[in-house]
Amino acid sequence: MSDVRELAELIEQFSERDGAHDTAIPRMFLHRASAVSTPLHTVYQPAVCFIAQGSKQAMAGENVYSYKGGDYLIISVDIPAVSQITAATPEHPFLSLRLDLDPGVIGALMLESDIERASRGQPEPSLAVSTMTEELLDAAIRLLRLLKTPRDIPILAPLAEREILYRLLRGEQTSRMGQIAFAESKLQQINRAIAWIKTNFRHAFSVEDLADEARMSSSALHQHFKTVTGMTPLQYQKQLRLQEARRLMLTEATDAALAGHTVGYESPSQFSREYRRLFGAPPLRDIEKLRATAGTFTTA
Repeated sequence: MSDVRELAELIEQFSERDGAHDTAIPRMFLHRASAVSTPLHTVYQPAVCFIAQGSKQAMAGENVYSYKGGDYLIISVDIPAVSQITAATPEHPFLSLRLDLDPGVIGALMLESDIERASRGQPEPSLAVSTMTEELLDAAIRLLRLLKTPRDIPILAPLAEREILYRLLRGEQTSRMGQIAFAESKLQQINRAIAWIKTNFRHAFSVEDLADEARMSSSALHQHFKTVTGMTPLQYQKQLRLQEARRLMLTEATDAALAGHTVGYESPSQFSREYRRLFGAPPLRDIEKLRATAGTFTTA
């Protein structure tokens, strides 16, 4: 589609260097990369990402997702993931636009329209890839064009965002979008469990206590949590622990023993073993490599 080329040109215009870039439009970010990357560990948050050029791959739990120019990625919950840019050069960099999703805006839009509430259906995997329709692409371009006229952003950006959400609700991701919006959906029950783990990941917990927090049975929690995140609650906790320990060592110069203890590990050997299993190297060697290469974390 020729409009994908326009989307790429606009992203390139407003992101002249590699990295993730804030914009004057609330919740909208631009991302550029001029080379393929090594696998990078991050935590995705609910968002839609429009890919204008290049390609990328993400792995959440056991699920792998590939997306390229002309595709969009939907993320429905906070999810630890491993991402990797798989096609990018200085002449044709990877270019994407990310719009963080506001459940309140989605819910209000569904209530105003005749879109059927999909909130009581079975939860789906937290990531999904679809192809942009012409209407959705046009709305994304018009939102991005507003960066040329900042005075118009307060009035016109909310309208363009609502159209994007409306097009998503009318597209292949209706059910996933609906479950993001409504508090009584099974996805939101899983979200409550995720939020509790994110707050308490340093401490041991039982699946029964987590199920009470999510207002689900233990068996339903285990089943739906695995469907949405691709991992069990304890595997999710482990990823959060190890990513936080990595951050402490990288950004706060915390030594490995203290970092492991801070995130909840009582055994330094267990911490080192599980760290190496996730990141491919023991803590000291991994951090030395990260400091040498820079650009450790990325957005979707």
